[in-house]
Amino acid sequence: MKKLIETIKNICGIEDLRNRILITFLFVLIYRFGSFVVLPGINPKALTELSKQTSSGLMALLDMFSGGAFSNASIFALGIMPYISASIVMQLLTIAVPSFQKKQKEGESGRKKIQQYTRYLTVFILLLQGPSYLVNLSIQMQQVGAALPSGVWFRLYSTIILCAGSMFVMWLGERITDKGVGNGISFIILVGIIARFPSAISQEFASCYSSQGGGGLVKFLLEIIALFVVAAAAILLVQGIRKVKVFYAKNMEGGRSASPVGVRNYIPLKVNAAGVMPIIFGQAIMFIPLAVMPWVMSEQNSTNFLLNMLRNTNGFWYNFIFAVLIILFTYLYTAITINPTTMADDLKRMNGYIPDVKPGKPTAEYIDSIMSKITLPGSIFLALIAILPAFISKLGVTEQFSHFFGGTSLLIIVGVVLDTLQQVESHLLMHHYDGLMESGHIQGRSGLSAY
Repeated sequence: MKKLIETIKNICGIEDLRNRILITFLFVLIYRFGSFVVLPGINPKALTELSKQTSSGLMALLDMFSGGAFSNASIFALGIMPYISASIVMQLLTIAVPSFQKKQKEGESGRKKIQQYTRYLTVFILLLQGPSYLVNLSIQMQQVGAALPSGVWFRLYSTIILCAGSMFVMWLGERITDKGVGNGISFIILVGIIARFPSAISQEFASCYSSQGGGGLVKFLLEIIALFVVAAAAILLVQGIRKVKVFYAKNMEGGRSASPVGVRNYIPLKVNAAGVMPIIFGQAIMFIPLAVMPWVMSEQNSTNFLLNMLRNTNGFWYNFIFAVLIILFTYLYTAITINPTTMADDLKRMNGYIPDVKPGKPTAEYIDSIMSKITLPGSIFLALIAILPAFISKLGVTEQFSHFFGGTSLLIIVGVVLDTLQQVESHLLMHHYDGLMESGHIQGRSGLSAY
């Protein structure tokens, strides 16, 4: 407690850090306020069926990511996921298309150009998702005897408002990155997830107590303990289990020695170099069918395979496809963030080498082979934690609360919180204060800074 009070005093004593935290808090308040501003012309009391629709299945995850804005028919209903989908497409293009590869290598100017293309693509996606959201909203309101305002004008201005709302959320995220603390886009996702946690835990408590009385309280406490255990495992995974390293040595005089003596160091090769990005990318891909579902199928068509899969996120096919996407994106994002050729060139430039491996291309191939070997168990472990809620729900845990046992929710919370705390700690250390932890420094995760 003494350490905590001292750390808070140190944070308040650094003007720049204090202002950044206050700015972040202000932008979060704006985002949460906008999540409750209903689209013009819609009666909030007629949204009961939409709330039921978002209580389970993939819709529940989408609503959680938007902090409840989706079920509120808010101006922020489409949230930040369209921007993430556009980011996925642009990162794939930088791998597959030579012209985009060239822009990526141009440094800051190329990065800004790619960022501009990402925003244009985001607007295009929003223009497709906006009308789809309104069609689904109309179907849900008809079930309670209500209806959306008729006419093309309503659909036009509602689509524009939804697009503008999502772009404003993206702008808030960018301002948090520039003026606040942490990565803004991932912080926006974090806020939405945390906003749903109180209701999820209260529903689980009520469910345990009503079904088993006093015994239900014991079950609830065991669930909380299990949640902390899974969170600890997620922290290890997000930090990358940093013990996997490759040894290299260089001579004190700057030249190579015949044996591995002289200055010894390690190249840290993280088991989970991609961080939580594969989780977010995979989830964004799984959300894509929701954009076209209202146009191609009816809610009454319960025999449709795609509709059943999206309704049941605890089913086999949903989790199998989600796990495969996570493994693929882990390899993809690791290939983007880790360049063995660059690492080999840096070693050669510093007169360093890996024992028994020739410099240059053999060193790059050696590092690449090790990364391939350690990425596989890391990706499988990441996929297992991502689909863990499906197994937890089989134990009688409510669906909303089970989302926090691993899955997208917990991994994003852990990753973003670690990154934010690491930035706060770097400010403290820069002003010659102690860090947040008495033993060692906080290790953030890689990945979300790509936004």
